[in-house]
Amino acid sequence: MDGVIYRGNQLVPGADRFINFLRAEGHPFLFLTNNSQRSRRDVAHKLCRLGIETSHEEVFTCAMATARFLASQRPGGTAFVVGENGLANALHINGFTVADDDVDFVVVGEGRTINFEILEHATRLVDKGARLIATNMDTRCPTESGARPGCGAIVAAIEKATGKQAFSVGKPSPVMMRIARQELGLRTGEVVMVGDTMYTDVLGGVQMGYTTVLVLSGHTTLEEVKNYAYRPDYIASSVADLPEELFRGNRIKVPA
Repeated sequence: MDGVIYRGNQLVPGADRFINFLRAEGHPFLFLTNNSQRSRRDVAHKLCRLGIETSHEEVFTCAMATARFLASQRPGGTAFVVGENGLANALHINGFTVADDDVDFVVVGEGRTINFEILEHATRLVDKGARLIATNMDTRCPTESGARPGCGAIVAAIEKATGKQAFSVGKPSPVMMRIARQELGLRTGEVVMVGDTMYTDVLGGVQMGYTTVLVLSGHTTLEEVKNYAYRPDYIASSVADLPEELFRGNRIKVPA
């Protein structure tokens, strides 16, 4: 999302035309985000405010993927949440109870209200046997004023303190990538993953066998691509410049 469709509170030039093209051509798509702070309705509202009319059903977040995965593992379970309302809301929708003690899982997402007391309590719960889950492992999140620590950086503190490794559900996890494909009702060969980050968007697409497109409108430069053993199928300046062959014959459908 950030770096692909918008940057902060500004649309990437041409992003609105790209989405309008997908709608006009009948290509189903989803907006995928590793930001667990906002609910899907909040994300849709932001897109509408930026000029892209969007239904909440077109948004899929790592919080949603995490909640669905945990509900499949332990229906009606309990979780202590290190994060904000978007994550807690997704867990509630999927039948989970958010609690402070004797929980099945400690679930870590992003948040600007996280403090040391919360991390300390989460550490003690994991020591007592709660399983450690991360909505994603992004170490940095871009903001208009610079980068801030992401979920991966936050959960690393708990991992180091407990000696337990978190299981991550968000991009590039096949869990989120597979659920998103199923939401669209598509086969593997029909999906294109468009993103601005090599170690989440492109890696997730490569692992799932999707066609991958790296856009350079975010925080990955062309020079940095050579640092990775895997490669995207296409590189474009932005979503406004995607190669035409992706859409010929209506063969490939594009999650944005």
